[in-house]
Amino acid sequence: MVFSLIIPVYNRPDEVDELLESLSKSDYNEAFEIVLVEDGSSISCKDVVMTYQGKLNISYYFKENSGPGDSRNFGMQKARGDYFIIFDSDCIIPPNYLTEVRKALNAGYVDCFGGPDKALDSFSDIQKAINFAMTSFLTTGGIRGGSEKINKFQPRSFNMGISKKAFEASKGFGNIHPGEDPDLSIRLWNLGFETRLFPEAYVYHKRRIDWEKFSVQVNKFGIARPILNSWYPEHNKLTFFFPSVFILGLLLAFLLLIFNFDLLLQLYFVYFVIIFLTATIQNKSIKIGYLSVIAVWKQFYGYGTGFLKSFIKVIVLKKKPQEAFPRMFFKV
Repeated sequence: MVFSLIIPVYNRPDEVDELLESLSKSDYNEAFEIVLVEDGSSISCKDVVMTYQGKLNISYYFKENSGPGDSRNFGMQKARGDYFIIFDSDCIIPPNYLTEVRKALNAGYVDCFGGPDKALDSFSDIQKAINFAMTSFLTTGGIRGGSEKINKFQPRSFNMGISKKAFEASKGFGNIHPGEDPDLSIRLWNLGFETRLFPEAYVYHKRRIDWEKFSVQVNKFGIARPILNSWYPEHNKLTFFFPSVFILGLLLAFLLLIFNFDLLLQLYFVYFVIIFLTATIQNKSIKIGYLSVIAVWKQFYGYGTGFLKSFIKVIVLKKKPQEAFPRMFFKV
């Protein structure tokens, strides 16, 4: 089994430098290749790649911009290995990552896996707060932190592996973004392939985004879910509605104050206190605890409102997703 690491990148040479530096410290004792795909960047990382040519086996490709999914497919088509591992460019890889993946595959082979993400001490306070929101079992992000069922895990493309056989059978990622990850997982299940969580194959996901970009990102996550539900209704879950119910419930809590009923609002207050205390203890920082409350609120609001808007347009009004939300689809 030969691993090919597929890395799409768009205008992020600094991220690529950190990622390749971390891979140069890998303790994996077998050969592996790196396929880096520049997705129409105006700020090239080619010079950065050249500095690692003597340390790592890297192939560099430049192509016109067509989105991360198509760029991953492009990289897998060019790769020489028989098992592909996909990273986002804003990830830092622990030295034992490939060793843990090989160990897990040897223990129980699977054609597609995903791993969780963590935060390094060197990350900024906002990055740590966003990481908490995206990984904590107290939020909808718990699935990224490893709480989803191990044997029915939907890998996320910042940290996932897929065999060449499964890639060729499924044709890889579709042109929706975000949402291409669960779309691929479901299509793999329908083709008879299995997916699994590898808890020890984690990466450090830096997420170089500010509050505004985070809000836009989670809003798009919310928009994507009803679209996927319309494609694969058999995989719809009530839990997908939770962020929207959370937002509507908070609105109701404030309206009930008119009638001097504040119990519901008190429950929301208790929830955010738990978020604050958990994040504070986990990160050993009151500031990160406070920022985590902001991150969780932005996560619920962004996802919940995006879900509601998409649900009304796609599920209720039966609009075609590509027409209702053209910005969610890359032309390839």
